Amino acid sequence: MKIHTESVQFKADQKLHEFIEKKMEKLTAHYDRIINAEVKLRLENSGQVKDKVAEIQLHVPGQSLFAKETTKAFESSVDGAIDNLRRQLSKYKEKLKPHAES
Repeated sequence: MKIHTESVQFKADQKLHEFIEKKMEKLTAHYDRIINAEVKLRLENSGQVKDKVAEIQLHVPGQSLFAKETTKAFESSVDGAIDNLRRQLSKYKEKLKPHAES
């Protein structure tokens, strides 16, 4: 799986990139045919404490899955978005099962 990470309005450090890649690689344990992933990190100026946004778009054969999470830290935003994608991947795999059996 190819992972493209983009940080908007700030420069993400190497530790954050490594954290994202490690977490994203765990998704391949749930579904090994993920084509690529686009991770967008940005700061939201809403005046609230929750201002670190992680948006992840996952491309799988025939579909694109998307998750967005906003928290106080990029690590927890990424974790939340990946948890959401894990559930979406499970549903996606369930839809594929009838086709595989026939």
